[in-house]
Order: sequence, then structure tokens, then C-alpha cells
Amino acid sequence: MEVANAEVQQERRLLWRRHNSLIKTRPPVYVRLIPWWEVPELQQRECEDEFLRGYEGWFRKMLYHATIGDDYIFEPWVTVDAVRITPPLGVWGVETKHIPSPKPGGSWLFDPPLKRLEDRARLVSPHHVIDEEATACNLSRLHEAIDDLIPVALDRAPAYRMWNGDISTQLAELRGLEQVMWDMADNPQWLHELLAFMRDGILTTHEEAEAAGDWRLCAHENQAMPYSEELPDPQADGAPVTRDKLWTFVAAQEFTLVSPEMHHEFMLQYQLPIMDKFGLVAYGCCEDLTNKIGILRRIPNLRRIAVAPRADVRRCAEQIGQDYVLSWRPNPAEMVCCGFDRDHIRKLVREAMEASKGCHVDITLKDAETVEGEPERLREWVQIVRPISDEY
Repeated sequence: MEVANAEVQQERRLLWRRHNSLIKTRPPVYVRLIPWWEVPELQQRECEDEFLRGYEGWFRKMLYHATIGDDYIFEPWVTVDAVRITPPLGVWGVETKHIPSPKPGGSWLFDPPLKRLEDRARLVSPHHVIDEEATACNLSRLHEAIDDLIPVALDRAPAYRMWNGDISTQLAELRGLEQVMWDMADNPQWLHELLAFMRDGILTTHEEAEAAGDWRLCAHENQAMPYSEELPDPQADGAPVTRDKLWTFVAAQEFTLVSPEMHHEFMLQYQLPIMDKFGLVAYGCCEDLTNKIGILRRIPNLRRIAVAPRADVRRCAEQIGQDYVLSWRPNPAEMVCCGFDRDHIRKLVREAMEASKGCHVDITLKDAETVEGEPERLREWVQIVRPISDEY
């Protein structure tokens, strides 16, 4: 609470609120997805109870993150997820599996449940259902443990959002990544029917949640700090809101090698009705969107576009201009994962800032799967980057 109530948090709120509203600011710097397993302080959890141990871990993560010095906002509450009831085999009623790598830590392969076209009939139409008894039990246990030391926010938003709600992620799980690409050519009508089914199912859960008053201001999602001049700030209170008061995040990482035309035909047009109901949209995660800025302009409430490590920063900047936030994600392998070359970091950051000069840019270091046992690299990375980004 001392961290969350520090004056710097208000300064960061103002920074992100203006930045996400396309008002000129210094570029925010954000470290996302830290390799927690390499941080010694996080291996010292003392809670024996597994449920409470998870929250102890979250508090320790926040306290460690506060030492990094980036522009992450620490909110003065802890969030509890409602216990959502989904089909027992998986969110679409079928079990998704992976074939593990024979090498430790290696890449797995999809083992999709929809191997035949007729398997689509096995899918289940989803609904927004919360296990109220289990949710109340979790809330009670946490309240008992922390008393009134910190407010508790209850997130009752539906399970079908983020990776369960962008269609693309679950499509690859259901059908297999390579097979989806074949389907665009070999089984286009079948694929369109599947995509429409998934779109309608996601929309149903979103509408049911809204009717139940289960969208709250703690449910903002934008892969950054979800502040803006146009939308209400994140809050811990349980007051219901409509989706047009919230940020949403959507991606299509599995479509990175698909042409813009086919990306629109087989993904974006099905995502659009979902995104349309929200106040503001952040699009993209790790996919290269260099050639797709044009089709993304069809999203009327689009505000943030991810410029991933594989993307051409200069070409993206030329297309984005000052119309959207350009969220640059440098390659973590070149930043902190494979050695720590300070001069190389400075060179890459300066090149990207020059290439995107004049845009509304933020820098997000994400998906760092290792820091080679040197977590102090993250703190020093911020210290290296900020003087350069501040020049712009």
C-alpha cells in the first residue's frame, strides 16, 4: 500500500492517461512478463496454504517490480477472479492438447481436437456463468487473511476475453496452426462457419455478463496501463459498467504470416463486432503487423497498435503517424535474455526512436523468458533506455 499510494503513481497515471489519448508526452517505459523464476526474492514464500500462497507470490512480485523503476502503475487493491463455470473439457467443450518437445523447455506441437470437418459439431456454445458459492468462499478466505489492509476487487468479467476472446488463439488450439492455413484455401466455407460460431459465442458471453452487471472497471485490458482521457480510470469498486467504458485487447498472433486480405477475411471481420462494443481497443501482441496497419484502420475505436520485434519500426511509424499509439516491443533476446550488451541496447533503442520520431511511442520490454540468472539487468535496462527515450 505504501508503494501504491506513493505520489509517483499519480504522476504515472497522468502520463499514461495523456499518452493513450494521443497527447504529447515522454515515451512511457514498461517491463512486462518478468522471468519470476529467476528472481531469488520470489523463492522465499512462506504461506503453506496453496490458495494464499498464490496471493503471497503476487504481493512479492509487485514489491520486486517496484524496484525496477519503469512506468508500471501499482493500484491500491488486490484483484480476485470470480470462479467461472465453463464446459469441463475446455472453453469450447472439447479438450485441447499439445505434443510435448523431447527436449526440456523445447517447443510443443498442437494436437487439435477438430481433426475432421465433422468434428465441429462437437463444439459447445458458451455462456457466462459464475460459481457464486466458490467465488464467495475465495473472497472470504482472502479477506480473513489480509483483513482491511488493502481493498479487494472482484473481477466478474467473462472467461471469453483476452486469449479466450480474440478467436485467433483458440482457433489454432482447436484446429492446429498449420491446418488453419490450409483451411483458408481448402475449406473456406467451413472455416467461415466456425469463425462465425466462435464470434457469436464470445459475443453471447459478453452480452450476458453485461446484462448481469458483471463488467467492472477492474476489467480494463490493453497490454499496458489502461488509462485515457476518454474512459473512466480502473477502480476496485464493484459498480457495473457497460463495455463502452472499458479498454479491450485483441490479437491475431497466429495470422502473422497471412496476407492482409486473408487476415481480414478470415479473422478481423469476425473480431470487429466484438471490439466494436468496447470503448477503446489495443491490437496486436507478438505478431508482425507491418503490412496490416491499413486493415486495422477499419477498427473504429482502435487506439494502440503493437510493433513487435519482427516488425519494421520505420514502416509501421510511417503508417501509424499520430493516429494511434505505437507500442514498440524490442526483441528481449537482444535486450536482456542473451547477454547484456549496453552499447547494443543503446544503439537499438536510439534507432527505433529515430524511426518512430513524431509518433506517440511507448516502449514495452516483454516476454523475457530469461535474464540468465541476473534479474538486476531489468533495473539497469530501464536506466539505460529512459535517458534515450526522454530525448524524444
